Amino acid sequence: MDRDDIMTMVKEQNVQFIRLQFTDLFGTVKNVEIPVSQLSKALDNKMMFDGSSIEGFVRIEESDMYLYPDLETFVIFPWDTEGKGKIARFICDVYYSDGTPFEGDPRFLLKRMLKNMEELGFTDFNLGAEPEFFLFKLDEKGQPTIELNDHGGYFDLAPTDLGENCRRDIVLELQELGFDIEASHHEVAPGQHEIDFKYRGALRACDDIQTFKLIVKTIARKHGLHATFMPKPLFGVNGSGMHCNLSLFKGKENAFYDPEGELQISDTARSFMAGILKHAKGFTAITNPTVNSYKRLVPGYEAPCYIAWSAQNRSPLIRIPASRKQSTRIEVRSVDPSTNPYLAMAVLLAAGLDGIRNNEKAPAPVDENIYDMSSEKRKEMNIVDLPATLMEALNHLKEDRVIRDSLGNHLFSRFVEAKEMEWDMFRIQVHPWEREQYMHHY
Repeated sequence: MDRDDIMTMVKEQNVQFIRLQFTDLFGTVKNVEIPVSQLSKALDNKMMFDGSSIEGFVRIEESDMYLYPDLETFVIFPWDTEGKGKIARFICDVYYSDGTPFEGDPRFLLKRMLKNMEELGFTDFNLGAEPEFFLFKLDEKGQPTIELNDHGGYFDLAPTDLGENCRRDIVLELQELGFDIEASHHEVAPGQHEIDFKYRGALRACDDIQTFKLIVKTIARKHGLHATFMPKPLFGVNGSGMHCNLSLFKGKENAFYDPEGELQISDTARSFMAGILKHAKGFTAITNPTVNSYKRLVPGYEAPCYIAWSAQNRSPLIRIPASRKQSTRIEVRSVDPSTNPYLAMAVLLAAGLDGIRNNEKAPAPVDENIYDMSSEKRKEMNIVDLPATLMEALNHLKEDRVIRDSLGNHLFSRFVEAKEMEWDMFRIQVHPWEREQYMHHY
């Protein structure tokens, strides 16, 4: 789609407002909304905003920044605006006033990592994401409660799954926006859902994740519900993950597939996987960026806690799904939906490419249920734990030169500074559990 196509569509479909969207350091979608009369100015890359007002961006003395719309991301939202005209959007890249890309833009970081990939001879890095979410009821003031709207389980149907109509409407909205939906279903925990859409190149897939979150939250509210991508909103049930299915291509050939290799996976796939395993502790602060993320990464709730891989069970960090040929991929299971997808894909790609560059050898697969192993047996098999807290993950991030360098100084320093503050706020807070345990005892 080019500029003329967009101008024609805007006129024909009575678009009155344009959202210029971008993503901040922590994965939150931001936007500058302009009337359609300013569309030409936006397409000329002349829309300015105050970057110092966005968390993790720039200082006040260097605040003037510009939004460059990516024309391929143009969509017209199918929402009813009560006769006031439609709303369209672009996903934008962030630039300095001198026309250079802003190094703190997460989307620019992923683009930079994709160029590093191309220098190694690969043409595509594909991502198939599986973001999970919970639906909670709203109170009479429109605020979210912790009351679930159903008590369904894995693959349950209505009437047990009362979120089915909401989920179906989400799917219909996504399809109108061009998503290729593969499946939607109730997940394991009550109130938990998953909608799977077809894999794409990593940049477009991350754009899709951000759009997906927006649509899910918007449609849920129309049903009187609050959708949350918080990793572990409830104690005692499964948390929400965002399993990431990754593959590298050279032209039309899947570089992870080898019909003659063991398990029909290539040496390239094994080295990429070895890089992921090697740097898992270093990138976990990025892929699991909240205090709450580590309440999910505990034994017994299907989330991985251990750095290992397997083609047969779901307890390790990495699983090799059964599909082969063009669908050969590795599934990284630790990632959760609170992550900034652009940062997550950048560090996962950096880790995998480091494995390929150094011809890293993947360890033997672990096909037993690691949750049932004793700590002694895990030690014998060289199975180590993922970080158990955000602070531990941040310490590993600081020590991992490959992951630090992939982020660049700007993103690394601002991310660590903000997350250390988050951890410290959590650390000094007195939580209800403490009062329940200690008020009467001491």
